[in-house]
Amino acid sequence: MKKIFAKLIEKPKLIVSIFVILLVFSIVSYPKIRVNYKINDYLPEKSDSSVAIDKMKEEFDEDIFNVRVMLPKKDVSEVLDTISAIKMVDGVKTVSWLSDFEDVMKPMDFMDQKHLDSYYKDGSALINIAVDEDKAIASTEAIREIIGEEAAMTGSAVNTAIATTNSVNEIIIVTIIGVLFTILILILTTDAWIEPVIIMLSLATAILINAGTNIIFGEISFVTNAAGNILLLAVSMDYTVFVMHRFKEEKLKTNDKKEAMIEALDMSFSSILSSALTTIIGFLALVFMQFKIGPDLGLALAKGVFISLLTVFTLAPIIILHFDKYIDKTSHKRFIPSFDGFAHHVFKHKSAYIVVFLLLIVPSFLAASKNSYYFGTSHIFGPDTKLGQDNIAIEEKFGAEDNYAILVPLGSLEKERHLSDDLRSMSKVKSVISYVDMVGETIPTSFLDESDLKKLNSNNYTRMIVSVDADFEGEDTYKLIDDIKDAISKYYGEYYLLGEGVSTYDLKNTVTADMTTVNIIAIAAVFIVLLLTEKSLSLPILLVAAIETAIYINMSVPYYRSSSVFYIAYLIISSIQLGATVDYAILLSERYLEERKSLNKADAAINTVSMTAVSILTSATAMIVVGILLGKFSTHGLISQLGYLLAIGTTASLVIVLFVLPGLLYSLDGLIQKTTKNTEFVN
Repeated sequence: MKKIFAKLIEKPKLIVSIFVILLVFSIVSYPKIRVNYKINDYLPEKSDSSVAIDKMKEEFDEDIFNVRVMLPKKDVSEVLDTISAIKMVDGVKTVSWLSDFEDVMKPMDFMDQKHLDSYYKDGSALINIAVDEDKAIASTEAIREIIGEEAAMTGSAVNTAIATTNSVNEIIIVTIIGVLFTILILILTTDAWIEPVIIMLSLATAILINAGTNIIFGEISFVTNAAGNILLLAVSMDYTVFVMHRFKEEKLKTNDKKEAMIEALDMSFSSILSSALTTIIGFLALVFMQFKIGPDLGLALAKGVFISLLTVFTLAPIIILHFDKYIDKTSHKRFIPSFDGFAHHVFKHKSAYIVVFLLLIVPSFLAASKNSYYFGTSHIFGPDTKLGQDNIAIEEKFGAEDNYAILVPLGSLEKERHLSDDLRSMSKVKSVISYVDMVGETIPTSFLDESDLKKLNSNNYTRMIVSVDADFEGEDTYKLIDDIKDAISKYYGEYYLLGEGVSTYDLKNTVTADMTTVNIIAIAAVFIVLLLTEKSLSLPILLVAAIETAIYINMSVPYYRSSSVFYIAYLIISSIQLGATVDYAILLSERYLEERKSLNKADAAINTVSMTAVSILTSATAMIVVGILLGKFSTHGLISQLGYLLAIGTTASLVIVLFVLPGLLYSLDGLIQKTTKNTEFVN
């Protein structure tokens, strides 16, 4: 590799020119990348919900209800005026209220109590609205202006609109604070004022190029948009730091700066390549998820790490050499003290730390396996947000509600009547809107207004809108969906069922099936990479076991806090934590092998901790800060939880690598020596 690095260093203008072109392309491309905030769009194309959604779009112009509005303390005439105004909003397709089922001019004592409980209670009106998802932001903002802040508004279209508008500002805040904290971390852990500038130049270049080249995907998910760039900042920062540290070590051995850089690149190549490959593999494991947010995030992050890898071995050396004369001029005393004392402490208490580590494995695994999960989007905005408060207000007054659409073939009004009766007999079903319910079996379709008929019947299917007293997810909801499917199957072989709860039902089945696949692929792939790069049988097992235990500890925290976990967050964080933080274990173990060539195992263990602690802490602290920022500033529950899990998981990995792994390397020194190729240990 030395010859390759030597040639690259001799062509600084060419390398800089290439990166400038890539930067310009990326800056121009970035604003053109579409961001998708609709989680149900990432279900497998062949899932029942996806097929049903496509079929309804093909057959009907109008969507099912995706907005619920509660108007407090309004009389009937005020409600009707508000409905008239809402119907005029661009993007609003259908509005439904009590007036669709009752003559609202007659006394309420003569109305069906079930209808009143569903739509008008104690002077508060509940209105269901179907909004074009593509116009969700403008439509929901216009509806909010009509109903005022005192009214409550929820629904999947509102979720999408708020997630979209909030994320833009939140990403800017998180990025700015994340960059500032990263610079602070670098100032504290380097010993020249110019070094943070050098490292950030290299990092920023890789991140901007990665962000802009996401244009190749056409669109990216809200998860990738919110977390992708800031995660890449934390994950790939240590690559440039490693090269910088090696370069400074090699400069002490020669007066030729270029020779020192070539040697530094050659010496750090194996370590950085191993780290990058395991990180890339961890991210690529997400590609095997059926739920397509996994591939979306995995491909973007893997691409980012690959770009960072290319940057650190091509552009970073050019930048470092260019600014080298300023490194000595701006040098200062390192703010972080020596870790010699810490290293001796870890070695002295190594047995105690190993015992604690071993004792934590089983309870952490058991606790992590007993978590309760959210599978859909109904909990993404908590009670501290306006949307969360609105949802609570509506449910307290009218109870939970979801709307399902059932499409069955035209041809038998008798079957439709029987199905409608069966659905109405279910305790959780509040109402059914269908042709046989609204028109009847005796009135010919030719007698109906065409626009009204199109809401109920297409050329091939009739549509039933079923309002249910059920949450968007939960065992009761899944049982209800099974019951509805059974009822439809009694009369129809072909049918389509869709709705928020139905999508969550499919999402649950999809992501739980993904769990085993993703975890096995991630662990196996990382193990194989380590096996090939470390040329050892024992080290891959040891390093993967250490980080997997950290993952169990991370995922046990929600269980002990009695809080639920977004299942998607669990899947994503498992791969990210393994791929990103195994780097710390690789760095420490490779340094130990290097130290053992000239030192006994005790001194090698102490020296290893002392020499690697700063590099590991630098990278880990950045990751922890990024996680906390995402958790703190994101109002999107899934993104926020991803952030907090990232922070906790990185902390767990950091503690295990710095406090436990040195003792394990020392204790298993003989086994490592026997199972590792080309070892030259001093015995």
